[in-house]
Amino acid sequence: MKTDKNELLVLMGAPGAGKGTFARLLRQRCEFNYIETGAILREMPADSEIGRLIARGDFVPDKYLFDLMQSKITPDRDVLLDGFPRTLAQAKWLVDTYADKFNVHVMYLNVPCDVILQRLQRRLNAGSARADDNDAAVVQHRLDKFNETTMPAIDWLRTAGGIHFSDVDVSADAAEDNFVNILAALD
Repeated sequence: MKTDKNELLVLMGAPGAGKGTFARLLRQRCEFNYIETGAILREMPADSEIGRLIARGDFVPDKYLFDLMQSKITPDRDVLLDGFPRTLAQAKWLVDTYADKFNVHVMYLNVPCDVILQRLQRRLNAGSARADDNDAAVVQHRLDKFNETTMPAIDWLRTAGGIHFSDVDVSADAAEDNFVNILAALD
């Protein structure tokens, strides 16, 4: 049921869960202001503080991300967020800042660890252009950071007031099969 507020759809999941793939498929169906935080940050010069953090697989400071989000999110359009929030503080900030301005729907793209590792290995073997994909130790560090830092944010968002939360299984091999689950969660 559409209200007078626009949608703010947040895709969350481990590295390799398919956030970018499913964001692309969603954008083919709906017009979103698409904010891919990782792509924006990867555009930073490699020798900048942000570039060095990204290359190591570390998180960017909240203050920088809050300013970035406020500059990109406008309540006059539906928004699709990919890669934010990643921490509990960011999740709380997102809900506090935008739950009254948007219909916020957080979608956790749930994939078992063994499937994530297979997907990331395929990206690594395929010669991904992403600096944070081309080193197995950095990939493992990113997964560890996700489990330590992002999972508590996801667990908090499951019960946060003022938003809708969906836990969506996207562990099938075919993206199209997983996309059916995503579309079902949107209804």
